[in-house]
Parts: sequence; C-alpha cells; structure tokens
Amino acid sequence: MTKSFDMALFLSGVLTGSNTTQQRHLRQARIMQAAIQQRWQRDNPWTWQLKHVRWFFTQHLKDHSDTSRYYYRLTALLVWRRLGNDRKMLI
Repeated sequence: MTKSFDMALFLSGVLTGSNTTQQRHLRQARIMQAAIQQRWQRDNPWTWQLKHVRWFFTQHLKDHSDTSRYYYRLTALLVWRRLGNDRKMLI
C-alpha cells in the first residue's frame, strides 16, 4: 500500500494570502489531483504534464462558472510555480 501524495506539504512553499485563501487553494488542488488521478492514474503533480492540466480546465470544469475557473486557474498557477515550470505555457 502506498501513501497518498500530501498536497498541503507540496504547496506549503508557495501558498500565500489569508488562511481562507490558502484553504481554498488546497481544496481546489486536491480536487484537481483527484480528477487527474481518476482520469490518468497520476496522483503526483510531479508526473503531471501540460495536457493533464489543460484537460482539467477544458473537460472537467466545462460546466463551472467563469469565476470558478478563474480561481482554479490561480491554484493551477501555484502548482505550476511549485513545479518550476514556465507560467506562459499554462496560460
């Protein structure tokens, strides 16, 4: 049995803002993690590719409001920053 990936520990270095904002980012990152895990069996953000994040926005969030997608995009930027990837690729 393997341990599940600790998203809070992963994002701890890049989380800023109020406690409420940090909790929202963690909740949304875990939702992203669960969706990508269910679709591609990749629960570790270190194994994610750009196509996984793009799928999350185009397919998983297609019925969400623009506001929700905006906040998920902010969370995705935090994950991308933590991974050390180029921000322009995500936007």
